Amino acid sequence: MAIKRAYEEPADADGARILVDRMWPRGKSKATARIGAWVKDVAPSKELRTWFAHIPERFPEFAERYRAELDANPDGVRELVDAMAGNERVTLVYAAKDPDHNNAVVLRDWLVDRGLARRA
Repeated sequence: MAIKRAYEEPADADGARILVDRMWPRGKSKATARIGAWVKDVAPSKELRTWFAHIPERFPEFAERYRAELDANPDGVRELVDAMAGNERVTLVYAAKDPDHNNAVVLRDWLVDRGLARRA
């Protein structure tokens, strides 16, 4: 499983591209984004996103809180797992500017830790 910023050029090697943000990436058209599924319900809550504010120093606590939200969200996780099903390659797509401190990083690691995906 890979992760990729929504503003990077889509590639055939991405496989199934799944948007895992609550909001659509600003200024990106659906045609150019090549998103196969948009799983909003697996994204961090508005309250958690607002608290995090993409401040790197808050990332460890953000990751912990987001993992707790995922643990408590079987319906959202099921929707994501269903979107991933049957795809040999999956790329989680996110809009944040920071490639190291964002929800897709935490989500990928959470899925790998639970045996629901393999790291690319």
